[in-house]
Amino acid sequence: QEMGQRMNELLTVCAFQVQPTMLALIIFLLTTTTLKHGLNPSSCDAFAGLGMILCGRLGKLEKGCEMAKAAELIAEQPGMRRITSKTIFVTQSFCYHWTEPLQDTVTPLLEGCQKGLEIGDTDSACSCLVVRSYCLYFTGRPLESIQEELEATIEVMTQLRQDARKMRIVILLATVKKLRGIDTEAGDEKMDSLLATAAATGNFSLAAFVNSMKLEVFVIFQQWEEAIELVQKSGNVRLALTSAFNTVRYTFLQTLTYFKAAQSASGKKRKQMKKCGTATLKVIQGWAKNGNVNVVHYLRILEAELDFLQGNIKTAEESFKAAITSSRRNGFRNDTALAHELSSSFYKAKGDEYWTNYHLECSKSCYQEWECSEKVKLLDESQS
Repeated sequence: QEMGQRMNELLTVCAFQVQPTMLALIIFLLTTTTLKHGLNPSSCDAFAGLGMILCGRLGKLEKGCEMAKAAELIAEQPGMRRITSKTIFVTQSFCYHWTEPLQDTVTPLLEGCQKGLEIGDTDSACSCLVVRSYCLYFTGRPLESIQEELEATIEVMTQLRQDARKMRIVILLATVKKLRGIDTEAGDEKMDSLLATAAATGNFSLAAFVNSMKLEVFVIFQQWEEAIELVQKSGNVRLALTSAFNTVRYTFLQTLTYFKAAQSASGKKRKQMKKCGTATLKVIQGWAKNGNVNVVHYLRILEAELDFLQGNIKTAEESFKAAITSSRRNGFRNDTALAHELSSSFYKAKGDEYWTNYHLECSKSCYQEWECSEKVKLLDESQS
């Protein structure tokens, strides 16, 4: 029975990569088998996976985190050592960020990596490193330090022959370097090559990672036409990203892109884009209502853009101020920069030169702190 559980456990990895719709079925099978026949190391995968589904698919954040804690308790029992790193990977990557600050996942993921290396579970160790790297990026850590860590991580993964996980790091490194204005053409070629590989191999997860980070760049560089084209062509990225924080981030960027497309459109297209944005905004509102502390500033930004779209100028102004305050208070310097820049665009549309320039300068200062040098260069050019 334990051998069958182990086979299903290995299948979860494959399903995650190429057939995410099958992942839930395998996890349910793992869970029911555990309840029927008792605990073994694969039971950690069952309960952690169930937590992932409850959080990411069903929106039951509290119950999902309870399942994650159950998985951790099982992993502490005798005979469970081989699954400790993977349990940390699943619970920290797919469960806890739904209710706890994203910054709080960084240290446990590093510990998960260390435990994986100690027991020879290099797959889980490197998976922890991948998620930790993205968390560092999403929380607004300085880009130069992230680049240095990513380059070191690629060397480690090359030595460990972790090619699949290394591709996720390559995607993030190409994004970081593009934002810093380093090897941009080579980075674009690498992203296109990875998309081609994903299409040829049916790797939906890889394609989702690439498209989500391409959207990241389009939004930061305010390339709204390219952003809406990507959103409309890339399919159900959220499904492929499962319950990782990348899903949350993509949903925010997707919603913002819809609202920006609506603002620049008219007639039927304006109505359609607004409808799409409102639908995904409701998803984020649901997460916030259920206690996701990491989406509060996202929600404020999006509410401001929706108010702006609807002509609710006073409410939009208040929401932009709240967006800036919550982004700064929670330590997201990248999103503080974005909130200031969007505020500048709002005041520019109003014809308020003073506040347009003020928020533009604040945005530039935040981007400088984030070490996003290419964006700072673009802002300088826009003011010249």
